[in-house]
Amino acid sequence: MSQADSTPVTSFSQFELIEPLNKAIEMAKYSAPRPIQATAIGPALEGRDVLGLAQTGTGKTAAFAIPCIEHLLRRNKPGPRVLVVGPTRELVTQIEEEFRKLSRGTQLRTMTIYGGISEKPQIKKLERRPDVICACPGRLLDLLGQGYVDLSRVDTLILDEADHMFDMGFLPDIKRILGHLQKQRQNLLFAATMPREIRRLAEQMLVDPFVVEIDHSVPASTIEHALYPVVEKRKAEMLRQLLQQDDFKSAIVFTRTKRRARQLAEKLDRDGHRAVALQGNMSQNQRDRAMKGFRQNNFDILVATDIAARGIDVEQISHVINLDIPNTPEAYTHRIGRTGRSEREGKAFTFITEDDGEMIRAIEKSIGASIEIITLPGFEEALLPSRTGRKNSSGKSNRSRPSSRSSSRSSSRSSSGPGQGRKPKRRRSSASSDSSRQNSGGDSSHSSGNRSPQQRRNSADRSASPAGEGKSRRSSRPGSGSQQRSASSSRRKGNSDSQNR
Repeated sequence: MSQADSTPVTSFSQFELIEPLNKAIEMAKYSAPRPIQATAIGPALEGRDVLGLAQTGTGKTAAFAIPCIEHLLRRNKPGPRVLVVGPTRELVTQIEEEFRKLSRGTQLRTMTIYGGISEKPQIKKLERRPDVICACPGRLLDLLGQGYVDLSRVDTLILDEADHMFDMGFLPDIKRILGHLQKQRQNLLFAATMPREIRRLAEQMLVDPFVVEIDHSVPASTIEHALYPVVEKRKAEMLRQLLQQDDFKSAIVFTRTKRRARQLAEKLDRDGHRAVALQGNMSQNQRDRAMKGFRQNNFDILVATDIAARGIDVEQISHVINLDIPNTPEAYTHRIGRTGRSEREGKAFTFITEDDGEMIRAIEKSIGASIEIITLPGFEEALLPSRTGRKNSSGKSNRSRPSSRSSSRSSSRSSSGPGQGRKPKRRRSSASSDSSRQNSGGDSSHSSGNRSPQQRRNSADRSASPAGEGKSRRSSRPGSGSQQRSASSSRRKGNSDSQNR
């Protein structure tokens, strides 16, 4: 694999793109290429395979859409000629919207294929031979099996968020899809991380790929991180208080379960907030309405499970709040990647309980920085995480005492009620700081490769868990490795969620 070695360009005009594409880029108000675009577009235009390592929010969709559209416009042939495969409905919808935006003013046809809705409209669009198909693996395989999709003309394949597809058990489906494609084609593979299985897939698929690596494991530097200790039963109360105190414009609140997302959204709505839920028990139409309303600022707060952690590109999200701490450092990075996009400032707040110390340390190690702990007034009873060395011998938390300044403020405003008028107390959090103190004195649909389309549809009726939730629950168990992955895989085979197909 060859690494990126050229000097990134500073203007889209340097790519010498066809005029209709240049106009579409101008209409989209893309001023200058972002790093992954500046680095990846050139090799892709040359027809090279590309391996892109980058988080969501870095501009990678345009990085592969622009060269694909250029090739389509220069070589007018019947479609479909470009196939984009992604793990979730929301992601493939977003990708297709980007293709439509960048092909404005041309005759190119694009479409999406995913489960959870009727096949008939998708079959009708396929009859018109679209140029670009953006698809989730499960429904795509269903339509391939029924003879409605012909991929023999596809000369460019894009796998987006390949690591997430592996996490969700899609690797066998991807390999089946590859069997329907011509061998002579361009391949573009994008991922945030490179587990061994994805690296192996890349070695099998890609021919002398151009490798682009854009801070793929580090969140945007424009994001402000904070941890808020709280007892479990008071999380909703803390959220309400934060929503009143901080400068919220638009926020995504992540919960671990679908039920909690629904109930919390209802509570916030009753409190007068414009809130909506996004979780796997919702129909596709309900999910589409929720996302559309959130994008159009009809809602200020989106309460979501991890179904929204990847592939959701919504401008102007000021806050991401983890009501429940993610179960992996990777999930943390993907969640908070919803804010701080395009070099905007954003805030990532995570509610923590005394049992979250190990995950806090893992997250801090992953992002390469300590995260500040803030004690919100009125919530001082919360114990600090026990595995970070912050509990004293009596088992009580080492709560920071109010400074003289905050104490005087508090007493002067005692008539306002407890906690009113006081600023949160801030404390540093990191495994390294603990150590220093010690020295001186932690789709989601899966479609089994051997199941029939009818079995897939039956499974869809039985299952409705959101993308990423199954992974989150599994990851919460201690340890990992092949045994865990094997057990998880066998469970997924009988427990498919077709919502992201």
